[in-house]
Amino acid sequence: MTSVQKFQVTFDCADPERVARFWCEVLGYVIPPLEGFATWDDFDRSQLPEDQGSWCACIDPTGVGPRLYFQRVPEGKVVKNRVHLDVRAGAGLVGEERLATLQAECDRLLALGATHVLTQVADDENESCITMQDIEGNEFCLD
Repeated sequence: MTSVQKFQVTFDCADPERVARFWCEVLGYVIPPLEGFATWDDFDRSQLPEDQGSWCACIDPTGVGPRLYFQRVPEGKVVKNRVHLDVRAGAGLVGEERLATLQAECDRLLALGATHVLTQVADDENESCITMQDIEGNEFCLD
């Protein structure tokens, strides 16, 4: 019998805590408490200056979804992501109801600092989806 492996999704970014907090708002995730520290800021201040702000993580409070890990890297994003998240905002919906739901979620995420890239309206083969970017330009889809 094959066991299912747990995994996390890792994002390279310039400002790990800022990007983590964005994704917490998108997905309903939380930044987990760190043992021995009352707040994330207390933990970060405990680090050596060069390590402050070098990483952050967020988790699904229900324990179902994967952990998201954000690590600071010196280089900026220069090309399209090879892997991206699909945020299932319209799962189970079709047609105009799906598109309206996706557009409402797009509007919510725009207010959080996301960028709208492309809206693909349903055709004979595919349902509607919206391509967006997070606050550091990482692509993701609302579908």
